Amino acid sequence: MKKKSTLHIWLWKWHFVAGLISLPFVLILSITGTIYLFKSDYETPRQKHIKEVVVQGSPISLQEQWEIANTNAIKKPNSIIIRSSPNQATQFVSGKFGGKSSLFINPYNGEVSGEIIDKKTDMYTVRKLHGELLMGTFGTKIIELVASWMIVLIITGLYIWWPSSTWKIRGYFIPRTNHDRRTFYRDLHAISGFWISILLLMILAGGFPWTDVFGENFKKLQKVTNTGYPSTWQGNQLQSSINENPLTLDQMVEQVKMLQLPGQVTLSFPKGPKGVYSVSNLNPSDLSSQQKIHFDQYSGKTILHHTWKDVGILMRGRMWFMAFHQGQFGIWNWGLMLFTAITLNIMSLSAILSYAYRKRKKSWGVPKVPATFKVGYGIMVLLAILAIVFPLFGISLLLIIGIEYFRKGSYIKRLS
Repeated sequence: MKKKSTLHIWLWKWHFVAGLISLPFVLILSITGTIYLFKSDYETPRQKHIKEVVVQGSPISLQEQWEIANTNAIKKPNSIIIRSSPNQATQFVSGKFGGKSSLFINPYNGEVSGEIIDKKTDMYTVRKLHGELLMGTFGTKIIELVASWMIVLIITGLYIWWPSSTWKIRGYFIPRTNHDRRTFYRDLHAISGFWISILLLMILAGGFPWTDVFGENFKKLQKVTNTGYPSTWQGNQLQSSINENPLTLDQMVEQVKMLQLPGQVTLSFPKGPKGVYSVSNLNPSDLSSQQKIHFDQYSGKTILHHTWKDVGILMRGRMWFMAFHQGQFGIWNWGLMLFTAITLNIMSLSAILSYAYRKRKKSWGVPKVPATFKVGYGIMVLLAILAIVFPLFGISLLLIIGIEYFRKGSYIKRLS
């Protein structure tokens, strides 16, 4: 690919400026992302005394355990996690998402072994720092803006990295060690960015669905194109045929166990006399195995059975990238995320060191673009597409263009 020197300088300028502004946030994202990958390793030993029990004879009925949970839980439980081993405490879940809490009951003696409130865990704080800087919706928008500019940084970075003439191993794939420190750190930054560029784009694709503006627009697109979950997935419009005696929780759980669903199986309780039992299985390592089944709470008959084939293509893609983002496809995926997070830290720190060696006193060191340079139509179209797909990036881009316009105007006035 033949490169224009002026375009190279212009892209370098905006790569430089965007990187300088985004770098502190990128470091926060990479550090918190690295920590969150060890969520299970951190929480498992600390929650073991709550989640695990000593097997003591035969367990008491789930109906009795449900009544104990209703009495002791902060909020009335809306679902139960089906136990997969005898030494597991019975988990009753209240609420959902960030407001979720779980009460654990010893199934052998009915004692409450403990309660875990998601908002009060250390890893929830790390997650909130990673996703919203502990600043609520305003912080989420900052992260979304930074993530949008990260895509620009990746694209411009790849163009800047791309050799203008001949390919060389050293300087393009391996950092040069026989030059000065600035060159070494510059190479380390550029080359580490090259090696993880595709992975970073995939990780960003998995993070954007959680954002406010892009995420909401993506949901609207799914709804308009009918490529999300089917409207009956949650079963809100389904009803049971009222009878005298509803099934006990024990009877319903036995029926669920016969389905032999893989992963973590959740049974959601009926909402009122006409409500239905709903069963779902969380199995990120094999998304295609996930199902959603609704049962009449009186007869136990299946009212509606959804499989992964019923889910629209945009939702399937969204769920895949979100699972990939969290390293949920197994050790290979977890290892890739850890590698990317560590490399992102190295890339960010080497950029700081390279800048420190390059920067002159009383100067920001921003690359100077010739006044005669004009942005080509191809670049303008690409920027327009990015601005439409990522609205916060578009707003920030208009703001930057406005500042540049008025700055140049005041400069011309001073000359005249």
